[in-house]
Amino acid sequence: MKILYTMLGLIGFFCCNAQNEKTVAYINQYKEIAMQEMSRSGVPASITLAQAVLESQSGESILVKKSNNHFGIKCKVEWTGAKVYHNDDAKGECFRAYASAEKSFQDHSDFLKTRPHYAFLFYLSPMDYESWAYGLKKAGYATAPTYPQKLIKVITDYNLNQYNIIAIAKAKEQAPVTQDVKIIVPASKPINTNITAIAQPDAAESTDDREEIPSKIVATKKNIVASNNPSPYPSGIFLNNELKVIYASKGTSILALANEYHITLSKLLSFNDMDEIDILAANQLIYLERKQKKGITDFYISKSGESIYHIAQITGVRIENILQYNNKFRKLPTTVPTGSKIWLITPTESSSTANKK
Repeated sequence: MKILYTMLGLIGFFCCNAQNEKTVAYINQYKEIAMQEMSRSGVPASITLAQAVLESQSGESILVKKSNNHFGIKCKVEWTGAKVYHNDDAKGECFRAYASAEKSFQDHSDFLKTRPHYAFLFYLSPMDYESWAYGLKKAGYATAPTYPQKLIKVITDYNLNQYNIIAIAKAKEQAPVTQDVKIIVPASKPINTNITAIAQPDAAESTDDREEIPSKIVATKKNIVASNNPSPYPSGIFLNNELKVIYASKGTSILALANEYHITLSKLLSFNDMDEIDILAANQLIYLERKQKKGITDFYISKSGESIYHIAQITGVRIENILQYNNKFRKLPTTVPTGSKIWLITPTESSSTANKK
C-alpha cells in the first residue's frame, strides 16, 4: 500500500510539474503581447496573462487549437468575424475565431475597453489585480463563483504583477517629457456661494461618519477638466456645505470611486443615500463624508423636475432633516413643485445662526 501511495504521489508531482512548465512557457510566449496591450488599452498585463492561462488552459484548450481563442470570448451579436462552435454553458455555443494569438489578445483588450459594464475597471489602479479580478466577476466575465480567486492565484504563483511594472516603466521611457500639471480653479469663476475649491484635504481626524482623504487623490491628471467642459463644478475634490465632494460622470462605477477615495463602499452609498447600485445613471455630486443636518443657507427654491434627493445632493443636507423641516412632505415626493421654498433649517431658526454639525 505504501508503494502505491508513493507511486501516486510521484505521478501527481510529475504531472503538476509538467503543467507548471507548460504555464511558464505559455507566459513567456505571450508576456510581450500582454504588456503591449496594457500600454495600448490599459488592461493590466497581469490580468490579461492570468485570464489567458485559465481560459486557454495554458494554450492547451480546444478553442486555442481550433480558433486561436485564448480568452473564451463568445461571438455576441456584434461579431462579424470567423466563428467556431463549442460546448460550454450550453451545447454548440458560438465562439470567436482569430487568425493569430495576437489578434485574440487585442480583441480581449477591446472587448473590455469598449463594453460599458466593464468601464468601472479602468478607474482602478493597474497594480490592484485583486480589485480587477473581483471586478471582472462582478461584471459577468465568467460564471464560475471562484473565478476571482483563481485569477489571483495564477498572478501570485507566477509573479505576473512584474509585467505591469515593466509595462509602466516602458511607457514612461517612451513618453515625451512634459511639465508637471497643476490644477487651478480660477477664483474669477465661482460656481455658487456654497462651494469652495480646495487644493488639498484637511487632515481631520477620522470618525464613524468622516474618513480621512489621502492628499494624493486631490491633484491627479485625470481630475483635470478641459476648458470646454460644461460641468458646473470644479474638478477633483471641493467643498459644498463644508463637506468634501466630487462631481462624478454618468457611467462611473461606485465601487471604483470607493476604492479611489479609500472609503468603504457601504459608507459611500450611505453618505449619498443610495441603494446598492454599480454604475451612476447620471452626472451627479458624490459626497465623501456624511451630509450635514442643516444647510449653509436658510432655504432652497426648487427648480423644474427636482426631487428631494436631488435637492439634498445639491445642498449637502440629509434627506431626513429636509423632510423634518418641511412638514408639508409627509413622505418622500417623486418631484417637488417648481418654485417651492424648501427649508434647510428649522423655519423658526431662520433669523439665527444655524449650527451645522
